[in-house]
Amino acid sequence: MAKTNLFSPKSMDRIAEADSVAVIGLGRFGGALARELVAAGTEVLGIDSDEDVVQSFNGALTHVVRADSTKEDALRQLSVHEFDRVVVGIGSNLEASILTTSILLRFEKPTLWAKATSEPHAEILRQLGVRNVVQPDQDMGKRVAHLVRGTMLDYVEFEDNFAMVKTHPPRETWDRELGTTRIRAKYGVTVVAVKRTHGQWDYTTNETTLYNDDEIIVAGPTAKAEAFSALI
Repeated sequence: MAKTNLFSPKSMDRIAEADSVAVIGLGRFGGALARELVAAGTEVLGIDSDEDVVQSFNGALTHVVRADSTKEDALRQLSVHEFDRVVVGIGSNLEASILTTSILLRFEKPTLWAKATSEPHAEILRQLGVRNVVQPDQDMGKRVAHLVRGTMLDYVEFEDNFAMVKTHPPRETWDRELGTTRIRAKYGVTVVAVKRTHGQWDYTTNETTLYNDDEIIVAGPTAKAEAFSALI
């Protein structure tokens, strides 16, 4: 097994014991994720089967190694079975994604995230037992569609039909204390934060006064949050 960064079994045990993450597949999604984790102070073991890709990450991650993640022995040699968190970023090679994920599920210990490139791919991963299936292209497409067709400044949708929307206050709430607007009773959403022009985000209270040039974050059922953002 070829490798880029020199390592010893003890060094792999050490990083596995730390608050660290193993990222398997350093393509566009996995590579960006690994770099963001490192920037946030998290130790990352990056694994990819392509030597050129591995070389491009040399020095950027805590450890980066060329290995065949479909081989259980290779993953065990890298102490992946000792990690608490593992991300499978393999997308283009469906067989490698499924085989790698199956091995990791047998390890039982890691909390696992796996990338899917299509709904059938996502369904296979869920059937295998992956609880955290990520569909970055689809998720980003849905998010941008909401922004393009509405008056939202930003949009995040969670499970179980719940969303948070960044928008401006509707005219009926201008120059009024939030507690007098009855927004939750009328629209089924809650204004959870506000940002003044050139100011910082802050939590809202019933005494918070909303102004026309404020930005607000609204939380609630997806359809209601979207409808409220359209009031401006």
